[in-house]
Amino acid sequence: MDIKWTTKYALKNIFANKKRSFLTMLGMVIGVGSVISIMAIGAGAESYVFSQLEVFGGNLIGVIPGGSEEDGPPASAFGIVITSLTLEDAVEIGKIPHIAAITPYANGNAKVTYGSKSKFVDFSGVTSGFLEVESSKVGTGRFIHPDEDNGVVKNAILGYEVANDFFRGANPIGEKIKIGQETFTIRGVMSKKGSSILSDQDNQIYIPIKAAQKLLLGINHISMIRAEVDAEENVSLVTQEIEKLLRKRHNLKEGVADDFTVRAMSQALDIIGSVTGAISLFLGAIAAISLLVGGVGIMNIMLVSVTERTREIGLRKAIGAKRKDIVTQFLAEAVLLTFSGGFIGILLGSIFSWVVAYAVSSFGYHWDFVVTPFSIALSVSVSVIIGVAFGLYPAIKASKLDAIESLRYE
Repeated sequence: MDIKWTTKYALKNIFANKKRSFLTMLGMVIGVGSVISIMAIGAGAESYVFSQLEVFGGNLIGVIPGGSEEDGPPASAFGIVITSLTLEDAVEIGKIPHIAAITPYANGNAKVTYGSKSKFVDFSGVTSGFLEVESSKVGTGRFIHPDEDNGVVKNAILGYEVANDFFRGANPIGEKIKIGQETFTIRGVMSKKGSSILSDQDNQIYIPIKAAQKLLLGINHISMIRAEVDAEENVSLVTQEIEKLLRKRHNLKEGVADDFTVRAMSQALDIIGSVTGAISLFLGAIAAISLLVGGVGIMNIMLVSVTERTREIGLRKAIGAKRKDIVTQFLAEAVLLTFSGGFIGILLGSIFSWVVAYAVSSFGYHWDFVVTPFSIALSVSVSVIIGVAFGLYPAIKASKLDAIESLRYE
């Protein structure tokens, strides 16, 4: 049986019942479009997360209190207070070779008051190394001086949005604000930086770390440490040195688990990449269920078509058509329907993904439009496989019809 003729005849039958063919393809269009969209949106979300983390650079190391599994976060990342890190730990880590800058953090939240205005604001006790570690800049005034790192100094540097909330464009340098029950002098305002998945620096207040510990939090431990390494190739070496130092300082004998977690930013990127990839595949698999629904719809329509075309089948058999010719004919129609639905689904899914990427990017977020060859190949392959799988039974049923009985069918 000629392939060209078979394809032409299959298309003729498909176009002879346009509405039915459209409804038959609709399940495949929705299924394939959903798979393309979800995988593209997942890739876009991954690009956004990476763009937020990569601003810190690949040579940043974080030290968090509490031990963890190799690929998982410590309990402190979920808000559980662990007191295993101290300011002295950060000071000693800062002496390790190849560390260019370091800052510990003592984080909290307090009611901030200026005149008749008040609101609850996050604050961070940090040291003078904060600016270099976080790649931040002061807009007006100054930041914490190195000679304030070891003292209980009641100075404050406001985030950009905090300054706007309280002073509405007026110069706040030298003004007094109350953080909790303590009065601090404003020494500077940070440049606008915007929010990230890790923090919103514009809505924070920064104060010397010992003032945060002793006056506001009443603690001796710290929330975390971040250190910048002088070169990316030294990150692994510095990470190992930090682990050795902290085990020694915390008197952890061999076989005892760490009470801290050391992570390089590159490790965090790898972990997040594996997590987002797994989520995208999981959501894609859920969307692919609609492809099965579309396949069932195709099988039902093809069975109806077999019944309607019984006399045609009988006539073709009477003039010499073989069983394989009948199977090929009906199978060709099923595959063409699913392939066409898959193609339209790819087109619509790509357009929808582009609209989402454009809309998110218009709000200032880094969101890539990504439709991968893998997702297209997967969708096309699944479409054809479903066409064959669900079109095979009606095709075989058609081929088994008796020629004489088919000719008598009304």
